[in-house]
Amino acid sequence: MDHAAEANRTDLMTITRFVLNEQSRHPESRGDFTILLSNIVLGCKFVCTAVNKAGLAKLIGLAGETNVQGEEQKKLDVLSNDVFVKALISSGRTCILVSEEDEQATFVEPSKRGRYAVVFDPLDGSSNIDCGVSIGTIFGIYMVKDSIEPTLDEVLQPGKNMVAAGYCMYGSSCTFVLSTGAGVNGFTLDPSLGEFILTHPDIKIPKKGKIYSVNEGNAKNWDGPTAKYVERCKFPKDGSSPKSLRYIGSMVADVHRTLLYGGIFLYPADKKSPNGKLRVLYEVFPMSFLMEQAGGQAFTGKQRALDLVPMDIHERSPIFLGSYEDVEEVKALYAAEDKK
Repeated sequence: MDHAAEANRTDLMTITRFVLNEQSRHPESRGDFTILLSNIVLGCKFVCTAVNKAGLAKLIGLAGETNVQGEEQKKLDVLSNDVFVKALISSGRTCILVSEEDEQATFVEPSKRGRYAVVFDPLDGSSNIDCGVSIGTIFGIYMVKDSIEPTLDEVLQPGKNMVAAGYCMYGSSCTFVLSTGAGVNGFTLDPSLGEFILTHPDIKIPKKGKIYSVNEGNAKNWDGPTAKYVERCKFPKDGSSPKSLRYIGSMVADVHRTLLYGGIFLYPADKKSPNGKLRVLYEVFPMSFLMEQAGGQAFTGKQRALDLVPMDIHERSPIFLGSYEDVEEVKALYAAEDKK
């Protein structure tokens, strides 16, 4: 790449321009989705700034409260949640918000209601804040049938009904990855412009990868198929090289690497967490949506992840997602287990 030439480019595809181009392909569009997305992007820019100066601003201490998941809340968690709730409500395009940090769903007041429901984890991987590891925001968007009198059923839908999903990763650079159901695109924040620029167009995950990502500290509690799969990663019987283990412990960072390099990300059920640990609505669904749009797969150990129908807004599920062939191998192990 000619970096000097790149630095002087003037035809940069910003995320705003990209979304407006997408909108122009839908003549019936009223621009509501574009406005909603621009407010999400604004929220991400705000949180990115807060994350970057967290240490200096003393934002990384505990807020002294515990959220609905029983996790101690960090000040940045609370701030990020406030930012996104306010940004989404003020867009005038949402009617229901579901956040990891709030026990109940937020129903937007009638005068500010729109056609969309947004589910989000405002700051995923927050236990890593203090040591500077990449963290991020995950979100998914549903269109509601009745924005006048919306009910919780509007968000308790299978992930395949989402109209868009994405995440923003706050790390060495600030990266925004988005799918509106027609492929996956990645944008990087240019701090000098204050704009997200298209840097990873049409992301496609490799069919098979060389990396597996799992917390092996839980290995003694795993079920048979998970244990067998990880054993195969380390000691392949077909003469191939073993897979490399890469585990950051921040879902956004682990999934981002998996999306770009291929391989598999596993957060299986185990004896301690028989229903898995990751939340369906705002972690499993958006990441599974992105994986499928990039040509990969997402599997719960029983079914396609996006076919799940959640019964509760904070429901959990096991998840195996990543390269198509790697997830196919996991599916085969579970199928063999079921036949026994």
